[in-house]
Amino acid sequence: MKALVVGTGAREHAIVKGLAADPQVDVIVAAPGNPGMAADAQVRDVDILDGHAVAELAQEIGADLVVIGPEAPLVAGVADAVRAAGIDTFGPSAEAARLEGSKAFAKDVMAAAGVPTAGAHACTNMTQVAAALDATGAPYVVKDDGLAAGKGVVVTNDRHEALAHARACLDAGSSLVIEEFLDGPEVSLFCISDGETVVPLEPAQDFKRAHDDDAGPNTGGMGAYSPLDWAPAGLVDDVVKRVAQPTIDEMARRGTPFAGVLYVGLALTSKGPKVVEFNARFGDPETQVVLARLRTPLGGLLRAAALGELADFGPLEWSDDAAVTVVVASEGYPAKPVTGARIDGLDEVNGDGTAAGDGAYVLHAGTKLGSDGGIVSSGGRVLSVVGRGADLAAAREVAYAGVERITLPGGHHRTDIALKALKGEITVEGEQA
Repeated sequence: MKALVVGTGAREHAIVKGLAADPQVDVIVAAPGNPGMAADAQVRDVDILDGHAVAELAQEIGADLVVIGPEAPLVAGVADAVRAAGIDTFGPSAEAARLEGSKAFAKDVMAAAGVPTAGAHACTNMTQVAAALDATGAPYVVKDDGLAAGKGVVVTNDRHEALAHARACLDAGSSLVIEEFLDGPEVSLFCISDGETVVPLEPAQDFKRAHDDDAGPNTGGMGAYSPLDWAPAGLVDDVVKRVAQPTIDEMARRGTPFAGVLYVGLALTSKGPKVVEFNARFGDPETQVVLARLRTPLGGLLRAAALGELADFGPLEWSDDAAVTVVVASEGYPAKPVTGARIDGLDEVNGDGTAAGDGAYVLHAGTKLGSDGGIVSSGGRVLSVVGRGADLAAAREVAYAGVERITLPGGHHRTDIALKALKGEITVEGEQA
């Protein structure tokens, strides 16, 4: 199989790495890719928002499978263009990707499907915003209705901050959604679907705030880990039954079947699991740890989804190991990332991640080649350092040992990824199933 992976970040690098481990995948092309992916893939340039250009590249290289990583090209209809060219594609259509492209649309689908989620108010002016904030009370949850790369959400007890974020969204021409705050720990669950059948992956937990102890602004994610030993028994089956399958069924009923990854962001509240958000693609950085533990060949799984053959695919196989990823971010991230800084020490973090205890490995996110041929930062989140181990403590030790070998001037990372889970400090209240 020849696979084309569309995207530039650590999520796409993790997908490339997973495909490279599949014996049925003999050629991988990453477009536009990044310097890290070049170890496992041919790197080609393409405008990821231009469906015609992506389809042409797929035809030129003779791709058997196209995997579209980021949300923006999915919402822009790139998957539709590639499918129209007769190429098997993993990623939902533009209509189906509205589950991520519009939070108001996602809430409408959830309501029709009977999916438990936070109460929400769609707002298009400040009068509606004020009324919604009064209705929900603090903590206030204010979300840009459209795509915001994980940074369009403000959760605050400060009404003035909530109003300011709402005004900024409206001034930028976007509507917004104000939701009730959901208590309890958050869980990310990826559900692979071919439009009918749902196959869940193992859950993970990510860390959205920029600094330790969940301080600072929201980011695209500063780290993640899997498995979740504290999660209630039967959680995954319950979420498939009450959330994922009803959503997939509702999308099919509307004539816009969802084939790809339905990312279910959950809060395990005192009243049971409730959906915080849907995404239409693999999450970043959770993908980095979930795929690190997947033993089932990734290419075969994604192609079965693209072909509508998940019902016959069989159960997935998983490693018992734990995986932890720590994001190394640029100075100033997320507000004003400083780019162009030289990255040293990458050659010292050279574990390939294929077995427990063999060292950390690096997935590139915001990197490019500098003028001298070295690697420099090119974005806010620069690297994801992944560690695997027999348990969470071992995986954390491997990941952070890898981080310490890397030098990025002004860079920063969280030091507490998976720490509360390791200490047994995460509790889930109430009935979860």
